[in-house]
Amino acid sequence: MRTPFDTLAEYERRSLAHAVAQPAREIAQDQYRGVGYRVGKRRLISNFGEVVEIVPMPPVTPVPGAQPWLLGIGNLRGNLFPVVDLKQFLEGERTVLHEGQRVLVMRQAGGDVALTIDELYGQRSFHESQQVEPGDLADGRYGHFIDRAFASDDQRWGVFALGLLARTPEFRQTAL
Repeated sequence: MRTPFDTLAEYERRSLAHAVAQPAREIAQDQYRGVGYRVGKRRLISNFGEVVEIVPMPPVTPVPGAQPWLLGIGNLRGNLFPVVDLKQFLEGERTVLHEGQRVLVMRQAGGDVALTIDELYGQRSFHESQQVEPGDLADGRYGHFIDRAFASDDQRWGVFALGLLARTPEFRQTAL
């Protein structure tokens, strides 16, 4: 007498016997891959290793006595974390929040931090031959976090170092 588990195991065995193997996909060493997004007028890209996840804007509880760019504390699956208006931190101008707002969650010492962005473009890949000077992408406070850029389809993308942002003393000091 066969158990339901035996039946499922047989289905799996037969399915795998007919599966077509996918060719191995290797990432070229001279390729940069990351998450593309927009803050203000700048198109930015950050390494996949620096972005924990991308989620809808969580409900935020304001924190009294905090910097204006700290929107408050958010809760995601029972984990509390600060929610930072990245545009306001970098440019002094508040992000216009909208329905469907997304945040990038980045890891830093002491816990995750959510960063508001204006628009999410998703995965982007660039060949090293597309590398260009950052130019005006690195103007102002952005210059601390962008040291290179890529060009594609008449658009320039600044490589934004989230890890460096997390280690910046001003970013870590959220109290007024």
